[in-house]
Amino acid sequence: MASSLSIKPFVGALSSDEPSRFGSLRHSDLRSAVLRISTTRGSRSRTLEIKAAGSTYGNFFRVTTFGESHGGGVGCVIDGCPPRIPLTEADLQVDLDRRRPGQSRITTPRKETDTAHIYSGVAEGFTTGSPIMIKVPNTDQRGKDYSEMSMAYRPSHADATYDFKYGTRSVEGGGRSSARETIGRVAAGAVAKKILKAYSGTEILAYVSQAHKVILPEDLVDHETLTLEQVESNIARCPHPEYAEKMIAAIDAVRVKGDSVGGVVTCIVRNLPRGLGSPVFDKLEAELAKAALSLPATKGFEFGSGFAGTFLTGSEHNDEFYMDEHGRVRTRTNRSGGIQGGISNGEIINMRIAFKPTSTISRKQNTVTRDKKETELIARGRHDPCVVPRAVPMVEASVALVLMDQLLAQYAQCQLFPINPDFQEPLQLPKLEQSGISL
Repeated sequence: MASSLSIKPFVGALSSDEPSRFGSLRHSDLRSAVLRISTTRGSRSRTLEIKAAGSTYGNFFRVTTFGESHGGGVGCVIDGCPPRIPLTEADLQVDLDRRRPGQSRITTPRKETDTAHIYSGVAEGFTTGSPIMIKVPNTDQRGKDYSEMSMAYRPSHADATYDFKYGTRSVEGGGRSSARETIGRVAAGAVAKKILKAYSGTEILAYVSQAHKVILPEDLVDHETLTLEQVESNIARCPHPEYAEKMIAAIDAVRVKGDSVGGVVTCIVRNLPRGLGSPVFDKLEAELAKAALSLPATKGFEFGSGFAGTFLTGSEHNDEFYMDEHGRVRTRTNRSGGIQGGISNGEIINMRIAFKPTSTISRKQNTVTRDKKETELIARGRHDPCVVPRAVPMVEASVALVLMDQLLAQYAQCQLFPINPDFQEPLQLPKLEQSGISL
C-alpha cells in the first residue's frame, strides 16, 4: 500500500515510520465530521471514509455536541428540527439554569451562568429548518486545579481510558468526559421538549428517588399528578419534602468529609403517542437506555418493573387490557412501563437511572502516574458531592432527544398517509393551533 501523510505531531502521536499506513491526511480533514483517506494497493486506488464517532445522536432529529470543560465553550448543533417552531434563547435557559453548577451547597461550587446563545437556524423568533447552533461559553475555568491530575490518573475516572484509547487527552476538567458536555444535550433537549409538548402534549419529568441509602418509596409519588414545581421545591429535586431533607443530610454528611455518594433518578413520560419505537434493534427502551447510559457517571438503567419483575410470575406480572370510557384500549396496571414489544403503548413510561458516586474526591487514594509509577493522589478542583440533583435535567433532555427522534420516525414511516383508525391514533393534539406552532 502506497500512501502519504502530512500532519503536525503531538504528544503520543504516531511514530515517524507509521504514517505510511494512512494515506493523505490534511489538517482540514480533522475539522470535518468525515475523514477521507486515499490509499493505493497495487494498481488499484480507493478512498476510505471514517465517520467521527461518539458525539452525535439521532437519525431524524440529529444532535451533535461539542466542546470541553476548560475550553472556550460547549454547545450543540441540531439538524432536522422542524421549521416554524417559536424558539428563543430564553426557552433554553430554563433547563440550563436547572443544570448549571453552583446552584446550592450540595453541588459543585464552580460558578458559571451557562448563558446560551443561538447562532443559526432561527430567524425572527422561529426555527427555519436549517441546523441550529447553540453555544455556551466557559467563564470560570481553573486549569491549575488539575496539575496533579496531568500526571496521575483519578481512580474510576475516564482519565486512564482516554489515554488507553486516544494516546492523549485533555487534562483540564476532564475534557469531553466532563459533565459540562451535557450542556449541549440539555439545550437540544429543551428544544425537543417544547416540540413534544406542543405537538402531542407529551410531558417529561425526572426527579431524585434515591441519594446514597435514602430511598424514596414509589407509592409516595403520584406519577399522574407530579409537577415540575414539586420537583424544584428543594435543592435535592425530590418531590417529597420529608425524604428531600433526608437526602440533603446524607449528601452533606459526605461533602464535609471530602467524599461523594451516588443515587437514582426516576423519569416519567406522560401523554406519549402510541407506536413509537421499532423492532428489533431500535426498540424504544433500547434507545432510552442508550441515551441515559451515555450520561456521565451512569451505572444502571431499568424501566417498568425492572429487575424486581423477575420475582413475579407471569400471571402476577402481566398488564391486563380493558376498554376505558373513551373507547381506548388501556392496561389496568403498568408493569410494562409504557412500552411493550419495544413500542410505546400510551401508558406512562417510567424508568430509573443509577448514578455512581462522583469519582473526583478530595481524599487520598492510591493510583498510578502516566509514566506507570504507583503514587497517591488527593484530587483538587470543584466537583459535586452527589451528581443526581443536577442530573435530573440531563436525564429529561436525553429522554426528550430519543422521543423527538422517534416521533419523526413514526410520522415518516407510519403516518405519512392516512392512518388505520381501527388501530392507530393521530400523533398530534386535536387543536394544534393552540400549541403556539405556526403552520
